[in-house]
This record gives sequence, C-alpha cells and structure tokens, in this order.
Amino acid sequence: KISRCLYRPFDYRWILLDDIFVGYPRWETTKHFLFADSLGFATTRQTTKSIAILVGNIPFGQHKIVDSYDRSYIFPLYLYPENNEQQTFDNDTKRKPNLNDEIVQKIAESVNLTFTPEKEETKGTFAPIDILDYIYAVLHSPTYRETYKEFLKIDFPRVPYPRNQKIFWQMLEIGGELRTVHLLENPVVEQYITTYPKDGDNTVTRKITKKDFEITNKKSKTGRVWINDEQYFDGIPETAWEFYIGGYQPAQKWLKDRKGRQLNFEDILHYQKIIVALNQTDILMKKIDRIKFM
Repeated sequence: KISRCLYRPFDYRWILLDDIFVGYPRWETTKHFLFADSLGFATTRQTTKSIAILVGNIPFGQHKIVDSYDRSYIFPLYLYPENNEQQTFDNDTKRKPNLNDEIVQKIAESVNLTFTPEKEETKGTFAPIDILDYIYAVLHSPTYRETYKEFLKIDFPRVPYPRNQKIFWQMLEIGGELRTVHLLENPVVEQYITTYPKDGDNTVTRKITKKDFEITNKKSKTGRVWINDEQYFDGIPETAWEFYIGGYQPAQKWLKDRKGRQLNFEDILHYQKIIVALNQTDILMKKIDRIKFM
C-alpha cells in the first residue's frame, strides 16, 4: 500500500494508500493509477490564475496538486478492471480508454484516421495517447491561454477539434515531448544546464525567496539560487526560476518545501532536471504557437 505519488509539480512523495491514513483516497479514480502503464492528467475546473494542467503516471497525492487555491480534478487516460488477472462481469480483462465514443469519432473524421484503443504502428491510425498529447499541447499554447483566459477561470478548458491531420500530428508531437519532459522521462532532462559547484552539508537553510536568486549573467539572463550561506545552484535561466505551472513556481517551491532538510545526491540531480524541464517547457510552448491550430 506504500506508493510513490505526485504531490506537487515535479515533487514526488510517499503515501500509504489506506482508508485509515488517507482522508479521501478517491479509490474510484486512484485505482486507475496503480498500474505500470497508467497515465492521465490533473487540471482545475475554476482557477484564480492561469490554466493549470499537469500530466502524471502515478497516483496524485493531494487535492491541490496544480494550484494552491483551487482543487484539482484527475483524468485517467485508461480505466482498468478491478483485477487485471481475472475476468470482470462483462468478461473483459483489458483496460478501456476513458474517452467519449462520440467525441473520438468526431476527431477521427476531422483527421481522417482510424481510432485504435491501444497505440499501433499501423499507418492511418491514432490512439488514446495521441488524443492526450494533442490536448496537452493545446492547453500549453500561450495564445490559447490568453484568448480564453476569462473562460478558463470559470470552467473546465474546452479543446478545439483538430483542423486537419497535419495539424493533429504536429500538435501531438510537441504534446508528447511536453508529456515526457514533465514526467522527467525525456533524455533532454539529463542534459543539465546548471551546476552545483560548492561542497558543504547540502542543508537548505534559506527560505528561498526572490532575494535568494541573483542574476550572474545579464546577457544570458541566468543566475544562481542560494540554498545556504555557502552553496548554490548556478546557471538557472530566469525564465525557469519564474516559470509557473498552475499556481506554483516549481523551481522555487521545490526548494522552499525542503527548508531544514539535507539534500542527497539524488535530490541535487532531481532539482537540476526540474530546471531543464521548465526551460524546455518554455521553448516548446513557443513552438506550439507557431502552429495555426485554432
């Protein structure tokens, strides 16, 4: 019952999934994230800020995952049977796409492709993961967010149908890259752009405020964040430091939540992956806006 969960953007914690310890485990949703090939995303129905969305492949561990003020709603991509080794009441042991058939059919018609419940290499087909990646790309478009910002504050985001097959493939390709970057599964996140040059006890003693970040290269707009009086992460792009995912600034929040804690080797590498992921997200969002999908 001890499971790794997504607590905040890029912040993984351990949780004991038991009714005694978890007030509202929401088993009807949580159970679909307990499989090795699980996937889905969290977003908000209403928000005081910009649209919040985050992909995940493990249980989501809290109701304010993507925004500190607004509750998160979880959408699994697939629904799994109660027991993967036994037949269910409808004699089906396979997972099922958590998608509306009518909407899927409309997408299939707009892109002139055949829908398959699982990803195939067959030409002329698309699968649930492609729809998720398309949605993920649309909701990360700066133009989309700015155009519909008032609507996005009061209800779930509405996603436009793909205009044609070419745009569909272009969007889902970037959306897929965003997904793997946010899951820290893309090889690019290990191409570190920051350093951690000073030895010490690695304890975070600073409160991690804007004062703890200083620009050291005005030309490249990169700087360092001090975790204590001797140690710091260097080469952090200012855009990554200030970047928001929902209501959180992960580059700041992750360190802030570890005040008083000693970072181990894996923590130091993980933080550097977060910086790459945030920087890459900014690049990919600008790339999305070059596609005329609306």
